[in-house]
Amino acid sequence: MNIFFYTLGCKVNQYETQSMRELFCAAGYQNAESANTADIIVINSCTVTAESDRKTRQLVRRCRRENPNCTIVLTGCMVQAFPEDRSLLPDADIIMGNSNHKSIVEAALNYSKSQGQIIEVYPHQNGEKFNTPSISKFSERTRAYMKIEDGCDRFCSYCIIPKARGRVRSRSIEDIKKEAIRLSQNGFSEIVLVGINLSAYGKDEDFDLCDAVEAVCETDGILRVRLGSLEPDHITDEMLERLRKQNKFCPQFHLSLQSGCDETLKRMNRHYDTAFYRDLVNRIRKMFPDAAITTDIMVGFAGETDEEFEKSLSFAKEIKFAKAHIFMYSRRQGTVAAALKSQISNSVKQERSHRMIEETSKSEIEFLNSLCDKEYDVLFETVSEGFAEGYTSNYAKIRVKTDENIHGKLVPVKILHNKDDYCIGILTKNI
Repeated sequence: MNIFFYTLGCKVNQYETQSMRELFCAAGYQNAESANTADIIVINSCTVTAESDRKTRQLVRRCRRENPNCTIVLTGCMVQAFPEDRSLLPDADIIMGNSNHKSIVEAALNYSKSQGQIIEVYPHQNGEKFNTPSISKFSERTRAYMKIEDGCDRFCSYCIIPKARGRVRSRSIEDIKKEAIRLSQNGFSEIVLVGINLSAYGKDEDFDLCDAVEAVCETDGILRVRLGSLEPDHITDEMLERLRKQNKFCPQFHLSLQSGCDETLKRMNRHYDTAFYRDLVNRIRKMFPDAAITTDIMVGFAGETDEEFEKSLSFAKEIKFAKAHIFMYSRRQGTVAAALKSQISNSVKQERSHRMIEETSKSEIEFLNSLCDKEYDVLFETVSEGFAEGYTSNYAKIRVKTDENIHGKLVPVKILHNKDDYCIGILTKNI
């Protein structure tokens, strides 16, 4: 039978989709070229915003309409967080939460025999262990995500993810080493460590995030190791010192900010203030002179006044992020913030979003300009029509003109100038 996958949401979801794909392939299923030719369609949902839920419902309906005879499997965070809403999804044949992906092939086989809707959504339990099946490859050819942590204990007032993902649990160092070796043997040269709350990796264990980085860095064939999104208050000087000693570690720090205003951060139930964040950025830039500081910034959170937004905007100007993902607050059923008064209108959110994007785009250009006339090693990911594209260790996209096949190779490049959201460079040695 042919199977097709849709993934909505974060890098962790992308990893879990690959994990499910490998489970099905091991059972003899074949990857379909499109959803319309698939016997089974698996939709891995996201629920971080109400808009995410809307997109999931829309996708399920579209798949049913365009491929009426297929089996639709709906899984992921949406059904895990809101199992009571599953009755709104009659077009899904199999509905599974994200706590039991190991059983997804069995569920598909059972459905093929019974043809009755299967619903398997089990709540997360305190003390449960990391149980995501491992992978051996990834959709990208040079870079693979590796999920090493699941769950979150932070309970930010706007966030439903603790309900969808349960409490923090970590993958063993031994499993990390084994998967790194498999990925290396299958041609991957860069690994990005990801998790729902990555910086909590190792909580209540005898290992921590640096141990995971060091384990992957020790793997032959792996040239680079990156980190996914980090909570700033979990990062210590000791951690930074250990990371600095790893030659394969990439100095790109995605430090989730959410707001540059202390009053807003407090209502969000974030666990730091702007003074702490500023000091952390300064320490990172001192230890890693070429570090890229990237972030997420929310605008229009409940109760965000004009003055609070201006503070957040001013802070973003001050920090000068290499890149920032700007998004508007979405009122989320089941969260503390949904009940807060003084919700912000969409028109105000949009205006603030435009202003924040405009400001952070300026700092992105400044960051790219700072790379010019310097030489960096670039890991090239695509080669096409006389051009190759890849990334520096601090995650600047670089494009060079070349007829050589440098895909998957780490090559020194002199940066000439920036263009839009990437830089133009030239190879500084023959390959």
